[in-house]
Amino acid sequence: MGRKIVTGYAQMWPRAVFDMRDIEKKMIGWENLDKPGVYVLYRDDQPYYIGMTKANLFHRVWQHANQPKDKWYNFWNFFSAFVVPDVKLIPQIESILIAAMPTANGANPEIERIDMPMEVIELVHSLRKLSVKAAMGARAGTP
Repeated sequence: MGRKIVTGYAQMWPRAVFDMRDIEKKMIGWENLDKPGVYVLYRDDQPYYIGMTKANLFHRVWQHANQPKDKWYNFWNFFSAFVVPDVKLIPQIESILIAAMPTANGANPEIERIDMPMEVIELVHSLRKLSVKAAMGARAGTP
């Protein structure tokens, strides 16, 4: 197997970890997040913002958690972080996450969007109509 694109990740860690003392941070392995990568801020279990840093993931997410003037300061309570050692890949990975998850980013992914072909759109509309007709028919048959 070749070189890994993502070498480690933290999944759905609570924002409260930024309130821990230094000794407690060492116990949970913060040193693994002192590398570049991408991160997702969540409001409860919903992705809220996707970001990247070519420096230190821990420090970047800490900024979101501890700087009241930060645009996202009030809006998240969990985060995930993905260590990406090759900084040239970070913008592409961030773009994939932005394209895949609805967020408040407002940023457009830096990858080309492929529009759905008209044939597929028409098929989706036909399937929806059939689904509605089936639901209405089932409803009409109930007392």
